[in-house]
Amino acid sequence: MPAAPESRTNLVRRARKIDRALAATYPDARCELDFDNPFELLVVTVLSAQTTDKRVNAVRPTLFAAYPDAKAMAAADRATLEGIVGPLGFFRAKTESLLKLSAALVERHGGDVPPRLEDLVALPGVGRKTANVVLGNAFGIPGITVDTHFGRLARRFAWTDETDPVKVEHAVGALFDKRDWTMLSHHLIWHGRRVCHSRNPACGACPVAQWCPAYGEGPTDPVAAAKLVKTEGRA
Repeated sequence: MPAAPESRTNLVRRARKIDRALAATYPDARCELDFDNPFELLVVTVLSAQTTDKRVNAVRPTLFAAYPDAKAMAAADRATLEGIVGPLGFFRAKTESLLKLSAALVERHGGDVPPRLEDLVALPGVGRKTANVVLGNAFGIPGITVDTHFGRLARRFAWTDETDPVKVEHAVGALFDKRDWTMLSHHLIWHGRRVCHSRNPACGACPVAQWCPAYGEGPTDPVAAAKLVKTEGRA
């Protein structure tokens, strides 16, 4: 006889237990991109697509020494900017994105990064994921960042079966207090990068295994699982 569907109350309780356990496991969870202000965070988040946080952090000092604000970046020499972001790959497309983004900030917002979702997503190259990163980490406005890790874990935890990032954001957001959204995002992303990999998750070394319906997708032997755990995120 098939198991009865999980009640909404039990789902909320289980989801919050998982988040509390992840919070205890990753007390230092945060945005792994370095930044000093909203403009820097917006730019490095855009640059982080299809590369690693470590690589973006490596070019950041040179990038913002040359272009400390939107006005300076909007007026950047294309070839010089391409040379700085070159190590990140797709340098022509990324340079074009930064030039358009910076110009839009200057034209629409006087060079400032707007602290509203609707204004952020209207900027060139900025989607909800990037906007929520900026809102949550630069402005302290709660937001859920549905990247590939967050979406994968939300489905493995059976918090939702949605695959569309916006639908995942709304479904998971309904399970938690709004004030917890930003840190929830960090907890899932850190866990996804370190333990709950897309292939071969380290189930036997997982701190939330007892509440995870997907337990067993990866090795459950503690010794074998421990070898799969990464000590850093996107190295």
